[in-house]
Amino acid sequence: MIAKARILVADDEPHIRRILQFLLEQEGFEVHMAEDGEEAWKAVASFQPDLVLLDVMMPRMDGFAVLEIIRAGFETARLPVILLTAKGEEQDKVKGLAGGANDYLVKPFNHDELLLRVSNLLEATRREREANPLTGLPGNRAIDREVQDRITADQEFGFMYIDIDRFKSFNDKYGYSRGDRAISFLAGVLVGITQKYGSGREFVGHVGGDDFVVVATSKDAERLSRRIIQEFDEGKLDLHDEEDSRNGYLEIESRSGKIERFPLITLTLALVSECRGRFEHPAQLSDTLVELKRYGKAKLHSVVVKERRSTDNKPELITINAGRDSKEDPTGNPAS
Repeated sequence: MIAKARILVADDEPHIRRILQFLLEQEGFEVHMAEDGEEAWKAVASFQPDLVLLDVMMPRMDGFAVLEIIRAGFETARLPVILLTAKGEEQDKVKGLAGGANDYLVKPFNHDELLLRVSNLLEATRREREANPLTGLPGNRAIDREVQDRITADQEFGFMYIDIDRFKSFNDKYGYSRGDRAISFLAGVLVGITQKYGSGREFVGHVGGDDFVVVATSKDAERLSRRIIQEFDEGKLDLHDEEDSRNGYLEIESRSGKIERFPLITLTLALVSECRGRFEHPAQLSDTLVELKRYGKAKLHSVVVKERRSTDNKPELITINAGRDSKEDPTGNPAS
């Protein structure tokens, strides 16, 4: 449940308001009361609630009129609203949902059901606000919260940071629309691989641009990393023009008019396979990943850069080609 969320209760029946106030405050919500529709729409601006419980039948202005004002406002258009309707008034439910209400409750309502609907709607709204608009995946705030929760709970987990190499040259050649297609493709790979081969405990987040993260169990992290690289490499050629795919490079005219060649896009996946007991907050984990990424970005092929906690502290580069694995040290020489 989302503690300390602000909830506006608009109902002209005093005993209903008292019941709702008691139930919601017991759950840690901050509650503001309105006795009629006119008070309600004014309170939306002054109280700035996270959710509105709105009775349909009220004096001075009914709930439908208040809902219309809420949906017409730029700042409030996506404010979650639960309508309170009289028992058996099917037309009110349909009219309210058509007018933009997110949910409805029939009076007299079940207390547990009310709290569950409020909590679910607040959670859904929070996730929607935090999601990346292109991929719909959880964004930075959700990523930090997920990592911090696992750290606090002392869970074993592995962490992957994934981004597309030479994405700028890809955008320069094909434009931002094709770039968005590449980002969406990578998002689909990450979600598909974790759903198909994961244990059900994975988390996929979109940092922004072409940067993503995956959180998985420590035992699954490297196996999933390899599959992600394989899946991306198998589909990346379809993102390029056929001629560029055959050539193996992009030709881009610079500002001076000179034609420059850039390799096709690849993937760098930085992996810390065991995070338990090593980090106190997500920023510390990020510092480790930045160093790992640096080793992988210079390569012309897709790689998993895995942390190797040994005396030399050098990371291990794992290259996946045509289903076969080869390992290299950071200098590009074959591993002994």
